[in-house]
Amino acid sequence: MTALKFDLLNTDAETGARRGRLHTRRGCIDTPVFMPVGTQATVKALLPEQLKELGACIILGNTYHLFLRPGHEIIERLGGLHRFMNWDRPILTDSGGFQVFSLGDLRRIDEEGVRFQSHLDGSSHLLTPEISMAVQQALGSDIIMCFDECIPYPAERDYVSASTARSSRWALRCKKSLGADATAALFGIVQGGMYPDLRRRSVEELVEIGFDGYAVGGLSVGEEASVMYEAMDYTLPLLPAHQPRYVMGVGTPENLVEGVARGVDMFDCVMPTRNARNGVLFTRFGKVSIKQARYIEDPLPVDPECACYVCRTYSRAYLRHLYQSGEILASVLNTYHNVHYYLDLMEQMRSAISENEFTSFRREFYRRRETGA
Repeated sequence: MTALKFDLLNTDAETGARRGRLHTRRGCIDTPVFMPVGTQATVKALLPEQLKELGACIILGNTYHLFLRPGHEIIERLGGLHRFMNWDRPILTDSGGFQVFSLGDLRRIDEEGVRFQSHLDGSSHLLTPEISMAVQQALGSDIIMCFDECIPYPAERDYVSASTARSSRWALRCKKSLGADATAALFGIVQGGMYPDLRRRSVEELVEIGFDGYAVGGLSVGEEASVMYEAMDYTLPLLPAHQPRYVMGVGTPENLVEGVARGVDMFDCVMPTRNARNGVLFTRFGKVSIKQARYIEDPLPVDPECACYVCRTYSRAYLRHLYQSGEILASVLNTYHNVHYYLDLMEQMRSAISENEFTSFRREFYRRRETGA
């Protein structure tokens, strides 16, 4: 089979929400989908078996971190990332561009690529489009992302224009480096900051090169939600309708609902796992900070309507006790619940789109959060 095939199954009549199915060499993925982030070959606090139990069909790995530790050559010799971490379903790997961007003064960008110092030991490294492709292929990724520069917000137009043009040149180098016989799919990443004309130019240049799917990068970098949604509004309609659309690093439950309403098929974010480790749990009626004293004797589950193992089994009082005691189990149970919430939210949206009820779902989603009930 080809590296990736996308079937568009339903489109909501009132919004741009899409229901689809991605076919990869390691299984099918129903969209819209949320991908739990396994930065260093693990979704923190969860076993692979638990991820499957929760319904995760695809997870994300990080090129930058695995490149530095333990090294892609080691992972390749040990059978690839899937065998290394005991995950037989699809894996998407990001290119490392965002992590390099976040290094600030520890990195220098030129036409060849990015020279940077490791955040681990200060050692010097070079990451180029060709090296990023080689690393991701060595990892055995099913969906590979082009190497790009993640543009900060705010940023001057001249800088954004030059950076976006360079990312397009890097994208062409990525495709040439990967080759026509690659077994992984390759996604291009749209940049352009918050400038509509630069976003359009980026889309046109990437579509001319031709990719298996297209991601929108440079969002969730500090801008307000309204700015993010505006960027989605003028970027997503430009992308090919018959190919998957991925918004990277997004985000809150509200971000997911608004992204789906605009036609996004794929999301990833560390928010459910990172918030879990900090005692913040997601529910249908909003966030719960389990560390608060109000829960010290609360016998109720985190979300009485949630069907996950944690809500069926444990009280808010117990989860608060675990968190306040610094117990490892707090991270496990909190993460299990949060990942369940995110994956279940996506399932609800897929069902609503299939039934042409997405507008009603969206209205009820916000009503419950506003009323807290």
